[in-house]
Amino acid sequence: MVGQSVDLIIQFGLMAFIGGAVAVFLIVLSHWLAPTSKNPNKGLPYECGVLPQEDARVPYNVHFYLVAVLFVLFDLEAVFMYPWALALRKLGTLGLVEMLIFIFILLVGYVYAWKKGVLEWE
Repeated sequence: MVGQSVDLIIQFGLMAFIGGAVAVFLIVLSHWLAPTSKNPNKGLPYECGVLPQEDARVPYNVHFYLVAVLFVLFDLEAVFMYPWALALRKLGTLGLVEMLIFIFILLVGYVYAWKKGVLEWE
Protein backbone atom coordinates (compact mmCIF):
# COMPACT_ATOMS: atom_id res chain seq x y z
CA MET A 1 0.00 0.00 0.00
CA VAL A 2 2.78 2.42 0.93
CA GLY A 3 4.75 1.37 -2.13
CA GLN A 4 1.85 2.28 -4.42
CA SER A 5 1.48 5.75 -2.94
CA VAL A 6 5.23 6.36 -3.30
CA ASP A 7 5.03 5.24 -6.93
CA LEU A 8 2.11 7.60 -7.54
CA ILE A 9 4.02 10.50 -5.98
CA ILE A 10 7.06 9.74 -8.13
CA GLN A 11 4.88 9.51 -11.26
CA PHE A 12 3.14 12.78 -10.44
CA GLY A 13 6.46 14.51 -9.76
CA LEU A 14 7.88 13.19 -13.02
CA MET A 15 4.85 14.37 -15.00
CA ALA A 16 4.98 17.80 -13.31
CA PHE A 17 8.70 18.09 -14.06
CA ILE A 18 8.28 17.07 -17.71
CA GLY A 19 5.32 19.44 -18.13
CA GLY A 20 7.24 22.32 -16.59
CA ALA A 21 10.33 21.56 -18.67
CA VAL A 22 8.29 21.48 -21.87
CA ALA A 23 6.60 24.78 -20.98
CA VAL A 24 9.91 26.49 -20.20
CA PHE A 25 11.49 25.05 -23.36
CA LEU A 26 8.64 26.29 -25.57
CA ILE A 27 8.75 29.78 -24.03
CA VAL A 28 12.51 30.03 -24.52
CA LEU A 29 12.17 28.66 -28.05
CA SER A 30 9.49 31.20 -28.97
CA HIS A 31 11.64 34.07 -27.70
CA TRP A 32 14.64 32.73 -29.57
CA LEU A 33 12.80 32.21 -32.89
CA ALA A 34 10.52 35.25 -32.75
CA PRO A 35 11.23 38.01 -35.26
CA THR A 36 12.49 41.24 -33.72
CA SER A 37 12.09 44.77 -34.99
CA LYS A 38 14.21 47.78 -34.10
CA ASN A 39 11.57 50.17 -35.48
CA PRO A 40 10.23 52.50 -32.73
CA ASN A 41 6.77 52.46 -34.34
CA LYS A 42 6.47 48.75 -33.59
CA GLY A 43 5.22 49.37 -30.04
CA LEU A 44 2.68 52.07 -30.89
CA PRO A 45 -1.02 51.27 -30.50
CA TYR A 46 -2.68 50.66 -33.85
CA GLU A 47 -6.32 50.06 -34.63
CA CYS A 48 -8.01 49.38 -37.97
CA GLY A 49 -5.22 50.96 -39.98
CA VAL A 50 -5.49 54.31 -38.21
CA LEU A 51 -3.25 55.63 -35.46
CA PRO A 52 -5.31 56.55 -32.39
CA GLN A 53 -6.01 60.25 -31.93
CA GLU A 54 -6.65 60.19 -28.16
CA ASP A 55 -6.07 58.08 -25.08
CA ALA A 56 -7.46 54.55 -25.38
CA ARG A 57 -8.30 54.38 -21.67
CA VAL A 58 -11.64 56.15 -21.69
CA PRO A 59 -13.95 55.32 -18.78
CA TYR A 60 -16.89 53.06 -19.53
CA ASN A 61 -20.34 53.45 -18.10
CA VAL A 62 -20.82 51.20 -15.08
CA HIS A 63 -24.03 49.94 -16.70
CA PHE A 64 -21.99 47.67 -18.99
CA TYR A 65 -20.34 46.01 -15.99
CA LEU A 66 -23.66 45.49 -14.22
CA VAL A 67 -25.17 43.84 -17.27
CA ALA A 68 -22.09 41.60 -17.57
CA VAL A 69 -22.33 40.58 -13.91
CA LEU A 70 -26.04 39.79 -14.31
CA PHE A 71 -25.27 37.69 -17.38
CA VAL A 72 -22.65 35.71 -15.48
CA LEU A 73 -25.01 35.30 -12.53
CA PHE A 74 -27.83 33.83 -14.61
CA ASP A 75 -25.42 31.79 -16.71
CA LEU A 76 -24.11 30.17 -13.52
CA GLU A 77 -27.67 29.55 -12.42
CA ALA A 78 -28.23 27.50 -15.57
CA VAL A 79 -24.94 25.65 -14.98
CA PHE A 80 -26.04 24.69 -11.46
CA MET A 81 -29.56 23.71 -12.49
CA TYR A 82 -28.56 21.10 -15.09
CA PRO A 83 -26.76 18.68 -12.74
CA TRP A 84 -29.43 19.32 -10.11
CA ALA A 85 -32.12 18.28 -12.58
CA LEU A 86 -30.22 15.08 -13.38
CA ALA A 87 -29.86 14.18 -9.69
CA LEU A 88 -33.29 15.35 -8.52
CA ARG A 89 -34.66 11.85 -7.91
CA LYS A 90 -31.71 11.01 -5.65
CA LEU A 91 -31.89 14.34 -3.84
CA GLY A 92 -35.59 14.08 -3.11
CA THR A 93 -37.64 16.78 -1.43
CA LEU A 94 -34.64 18.34 0.31
CA GLY A 95 -32.94 18.90 -3.05
CA LEU A 96 -36.09 20.53 -4.40
CA VAL A 97 -36.34 22.86 -1.40
CA GLU A 98 -32.67 23.81 -1.69
CA MET A 99 -33.08 24.68 -5.38
CA LEU A 100 -36.19 26.72 -4.65
CA ILE A 101 -34.22 28.68 -2.04
CA PHE A 102 -31.41 29.17 -4.57
CA ILE A 103 -33.84 30.42 -7.22
CA PHE A 104 -35.56 32.69 -4.67
CA ILE A 105 -32.23 34.32 -3.77
CA LEU A 106 -31.48 34.89 -7.46
CA LEU A 107 -34.99 36.24 -7.98
CA VAL A 108 -34.47 38.76 -5.18
CA GLY A 109 -31.28 39.93 -6.89
CA TYR A 110 -33.07 40.14 -10.23
CA VAL A 111 -35.92 42.22 -8.79
CA TYR A 112 -33.40 44.48 -7.05
CA ALA A 113 -31.52 45.04 -10.33
CA TRP A 114 -34.81 45.63 -12.14
CA LYS A 115 -35.91 48.24 -9.56
CA LYS A 116 -32.51 49.98 -9.79
CA GLY A 117 -32.93 50.30 -13.58
CA VAL A 118 -29.98 48.11 -14.51
CA LEU A 119 -31.98 46.31 -17.19
CA GLU A 120 -33.09 49.52 -18.92
CA TRP A 121 -30.82 50.21 -21.88
CA GLU A 122 -30.44 53.90 -22.62
